[in-house]
Amino acid sequence: MIQGTNDNFKSGFVTIVGLPNAGKSTLLNALVGQKIAITSKKPQTTRDAIRGVLHTDAGQAVFVDTPGVNKPADKLDEYMQREVESSLTGIDMMLLVVDIRKKHRYIGNLIDRIKDSACPLILVLNKVDSLATKDVFEAIDMYRKMADFADIVPVSAKTGKNLDELIKVIFDHLPKGPAYYDEETVTDQTERQVAAEIIREKALHLLGEEVPYGLAVVIDQMKYRRGLADIQATIICDRESHKKILIGAGGAMIREIGKNARFEIEKMLETQVYLKLWVKVSKKWRQSDYLLKDYGYRKGEQD
Repeated sequence: MIQGTNDNFKSGFVTIVGLPNAGKSTLLNALVGQKIAITSKKPQTTRDAIRGVLHTDAGQAVFVDTPGVNKPADKLDEYMQREVESSLTGIDMMLLVVDIRKKHRYIGNLIDRIKDSACPLILVLNKVDSLATKDVFEAIDMYRKMADFADIVPVSAKTGKNLDELIKVIFDHLPKGPAYYDEETVTDQTERQVAAEIIREKALHLLGEEVPYGLAVVIDQMKYRRGLADIQATIICDRESHKKILIGAGGAMIREIGKNARFEIEKMLETQVYLKLWVKVSKKWRQSDYLLKDYGYRKGEQD
């Protein structure tokens, strides 16, 4: 553990929670300054609680992005909800991210679940760039009555609007403490994990509504040789029809996924990347405890 640089140094663990598609992952990426969590219009794209680190002169905030809170439909959803619950323990602050444009019927239930938390609860009203100022103030007034928020901050994670104010508010409410990570650390995700998530993101972006969010990506090999990263990965889907869509006519779709993913992985690794993708059907993998573990979920758990 690295000590802070002054007596006023602040630090702590901050959980980001919200309903699916509220913009939690986009906010996390914007706060830490680079992509560590995938973003998509599809719900439930974040699978694991992803940790990102923000370093400032005021201190260090360690963020945990969680899957969107929703009713579990299968083993995968149950796993995702356990990730949410585990991320709510041992924290110093909670950011509740809400899509300000929507009045979702479940948001009241979520607020009721977390409003009595012992740590400060900050409401982040996201996507304000799409609303008039008077509508933003009306939303603030509505949400202010729903809980005793430590602060309410309207932002646009996409454009960066008001993120400086959010960072200031975060450090206003964090306790004094040491730095938990060195200044070079942005995430505790491995390069393999981030690469897998980038591939899954590009597949989701290109496939639109044709294939649901139930895709997994397994990195079969990641080796460095002669200034080149050699990556081989398998995209897992649960239907033969989805496999055909993923591959595309004459392999066009899988090539496009690979091209888009390779570009972003090269930016992350700062080296040339050779990326080879396969597609595999694994029926009902989201209902299988064994396959969830095999595909990288429930890391560290024992039978």
